[in-house]
Amino acid sequence: MLQVCIQKGETFMTIGATRRQFLKHATSLAAGLSVPAAYLPNMAMEPDPAAPVKPHVLWDDSHLLESSQLPSVAGVEFRVINKWDKPGDGYHWLHGVALAWHKGRLYASFGHNKGPENTATEKADYRVSNDGGRTWSTLRVIDAGDEANLAISHGVFLSHGGKLWAFHGAFYNHMVRIHTRAYSLNEATGEWIKHGVVVSNGFWPMNEPQRLANGNWIMAGIAAGPWSTAGIFPAAVAISRGEDFTKWDFVSIPVDPTIKPQMWGESAVFLDGATVFNIARYGYRRIALVAVSRDCGRTWTPSGISNLPMVDSKPAAGVLSTGQRYLICTTTAESSNRRRSPLTIAVSKPGNNVFSKVFVIRHALNPAQPGESHENAQLSYPYATEHGGKLYVGYSNDGGRGGNQNSAELAVIPVASLRIDSD
Repeated sequence: MLQVCIQKGETFMTIGATRRQFLKHATSLAAGLSVPAAYLPNMAMEPDPAAPVKPHVLWDDSHLLESSQLPSVAGVEFRVINKWDKPGDGYHWLHGVALAWHKGRLYASFGHNKGPENTATEKADYRVSNDGGRTWSTLRVIDAGDEANLAISHGVFLSHGGKLWAFHGAFYNHMVRIHTRAYSLNEATGEWIKHGVVVSNGFWPMNEPQRLANGNWIMAGIAAGPWSTAGIFPAAVAISRGEDFTKWDFVSIPVDPTIKPQMWGESAVFLDGATVFNIARYGYRRIALVAVSRDCGRTWTPSGISNLPMVDSKPAAGVLSTGQRYLICTTTAESSNRRRSPLTIAVSKPGNNVFSKVFVIRHALNPAQPGESHENAQLSYPYATEHGGKLYVGYSNDGGRGGNQNSAELAVIPVASLRIDSD
């Protein structure tokens, strides 16, 4: 028998094991506790048929820095979309910022609730800016639900063909019968036209639709259910039928059997021709899950672990005009903890599907800048859209309050600041 003692802060774990069991448990503990590989024993031994599947390579495997050592994005500007002000306006909960540029105006929506999260009083609110997010209109409503116990929550935008669309997660009572509803803006009246339920099966959209190589559009999200610490809620996508945004096909992404006991698969995608990469939140571990489709999202490899740390939060992903892939969440050497800060963006070299550099968009403490600054601030649920050489990133900031009592905030990033050398 072998004894090993791994320290994390003041916590010690002791394992008695055979050589094979020791290596298996030590590797598992290292993944969960961020123990550097150099501290693991070098034990040559025959392959273990029970060894985990090799992680999908999403990171180029160069040294990933801690948050205090990561470079910050140059030239980023910060703006406030909607400040948390429960004493003034009564709103307790805000989450899920979405953004869209449409006919020269910037739209920002979010889920809003004067009651607790995931309850029937949730509604979809939005604001509009005529100056790139510096100032905003008064609060407006996309939909507050017109049925008993119907909640309309946060969603995504699509500006296409001269029309602005919105797709929002909705449910009854407390996260029952989750589905997606579609809306289009009547710009003459300012009213949102309701197109009803367009995706069922628990689908909740999380990132803006992207156009596929075959002319359809793909919208990444989750096949959701009531939150559980022991449930598998997989990543999912909805695929349009051409340009008809009132008809979408639901596709649930299979899950590798090693993914357990919990997955809350809020997801994003980036495209490479007919190949689609889905990056999903895990929940059980702070690491990005990846699934790949080679046929424009119709069939998928199972969601499985990658080699890229990612905190437990909804990610945002896409392809910049430079050809670089990006992933926004919290990705640092210490991402194995649960803290949703700093807000980071991982980027690839142009045309490459593997990320190779991480920048900090902002830290929890961000003094002398617009927005809330607090050492315990959680910066989460990012959403991004590119316009005029800049990447507009919306995110939630809880100001250290917890419970998704968030302000809706905006970071404006020069795309040129994200460039890295190609091969």
